[in-house]
Amino acid sequence: MSDLRYTAQPATRTEIPRPKRGEGQWALGYTEPLNKNEQSKKDDSPLNVRDRILHTYSKRGFDSIDPADLRGRFRWMGLYTQRRPGIDGGKTAVLEEEELDDRYFMLRVRSDGKLLTPATVRALGTIGVDFARDTADVTDRENIQYHWIRIEDVPAIWERLDASGLHSLEACGDSPRPFLGSPVAGVAQDEIIDGTSALEEIERRYIGNPDFANFPRKFKTALTGHPSHDVSPETNDVAFVGTVHPEHGPGFDVWVGGGLSTNPMLAQKLGVWIPLDEVPDAWQAVASIFRDYGYRRLRSRARLKFLVADWGVDKFREVMENEYLGRELVRCESPASPTGHRDHIGVHDQRDGNKYVGIAPTAGRVSGTLLVQLADLMDEYAVEGARLTPYQKIVLIGVDPAVVDELLDRLDAIGLSARPSAWRRNTMACTGIEFCKLAIVDTKNRARDLVTELEKRFPDLDAQVPDGITVNVNGCPNACARTQVADIGLKGQLVMHDGEQVEGFQVHLGGATGLEANFGRKLRAHKVTSAGLDDYVTAVVTNFLADREEGERFATWVARADEELLRGDKTLAGAS
Repeated sequence: MSDLRYTAQPATRTEIPRPKRGEGQWALGYTEPLNKNEQSKKDDSPLNVRDRILHTYSKRGFDSIDPADLRGRFRWMGLYTQRRPGIDGGKTAVLEEEELDDRYFMLRVRSDGKLLTPATVRALGTIGVDFARDTADVTDRENIQYHWIRIEDVPAIWERLDASGLHSLEACGDSPRPFLGSPVAGVAQDEIIDGTSALEEIERRYIGNPDFANFPRKFKTALTGHPSHDVSPETNDVAFVGTVHPEHGPGFDVWVGGGLSTNPMLAQKLGVWIPLDEVPDAWQAVASIFRDYGYRRLRSRARLKFLVADWGVDKFREVMENEYLGRELVRCESPASPTGHRDHIGVHDQRDGNKYVGIAPTAGRVSGTLLVQLADLMDEYAVEGARLTPYQKIVLIGVDPAVVDELLDRLDAIGLSARPSAWRRNTMACTGIEFCKLAIVDTKNRARDLVTELEKRFPDLDAQVPDGITVNVNGCPNACARTQVADIGLKGQLVMHDGEQVEGFQVHLGGATGLEANFGRKLRAHKVTSAGLDDYVTAVVTNFLADREEGERFATWVARADEELLRGDKTLAGAS
């Protein structure tokens, strides 16, 4: 069986010292499987599992599924078994995976920055209603995520997705994960360059391509031509960020090696200029480096960020140019990092005279029914389409200015507000223990309850802090909700309270992307129980409002604040 390694000959081989201990890098001759994941991929290309789902498993049922497919190759089709109900967080790291498995699946559907027509939004909604017990979540990778999916229903779901121009191929697995594209591509007045065509071409060339279906681990892509950097480029494996060359005009810089989880690293900037039509070639070069030189021996080091950290940006660029592109890249100073919102919530001008409208589901939780209702409103008000955002939001594109006010009222009525509170706007949450086998605590419901309580306790925060305070809630250390780059990042874990283990969180404070990019401040031995979360956040925000300097942002305040104020051990009076 082929190891799926790309076979094209490099233009020039860069001298790469052979490490004393092999890290499983194909390009250095370490091609033998080094763990069960690598063995599984060598035994059979994960792309082949699609036919088994269509022709065998969906007809014979859950019990017919080969375990190697169920807990491995299914991920390349966007399918994970979800967590069996009733298993508490204390069992997450104790039980074997098969003991955590339910007989139902989570299904991720890629949007890849596409403009979703009203008919497509309706199809996504009816899938939730008909096959997923009315579930549907907007994720921070611009996916729609369903739960309670039966294997018998997957072919019918795929048919509806295909008819709508969407799919779930390689939405999970050691593959090119769903792309993040600017939600306002092609319409924003201040856009530097529209990268839509590049994302479409990358998808056409490489998704489902066997040469790019076996990476050491997941490979996350982001692309934006908007100056707000609205796709969190700092936290992706590869990001293309709009820039302007003094002679060549608009194009893209390349950032590599971003990622969070237990070893967070911000992407490093190559400082180059790439024209729009060469972005897919540059993507292939970066992806090929990861495939050929990425570390496969240990799963804990099998992300591009570790290779970039070891090599450094100059060597990475050299290998990219010499071995994979066969030419030197144009140098260009990297674009300046922005501050402020990146989510496009509210009403904004388009370059064609229409408006785009950003709306905010709470913590990304929607439903099939809600998506159908949204599609109805899009049809009724002749909205061109919708895009999902990396902040669990939705942006409606092409709204006639004459209908905006009426549309906003109708959106409020179904719970998708374009004028949400600062708390509703700025809170994200991962799937959590409700469905995820890796989670330790509840997240979605806890985040929604937190938002409701903070709206009562700080009703005027919007006026006091125009940018708001971001709260990201994660159910485990994997940081799917980007906890380390939030103002208040909450990482789920079990904590001791009155002699018992209860759900709680480790707290990260003052994280940020953009101009003040950092991973925030962890307070030594500081944990907060889930039950005490409302009071803790209240204490910290109260202290910020009382102690901040005029115009000071939360992250800046955290960096200088006394620890007792951050722990909530002391609460200041006179917040303003």
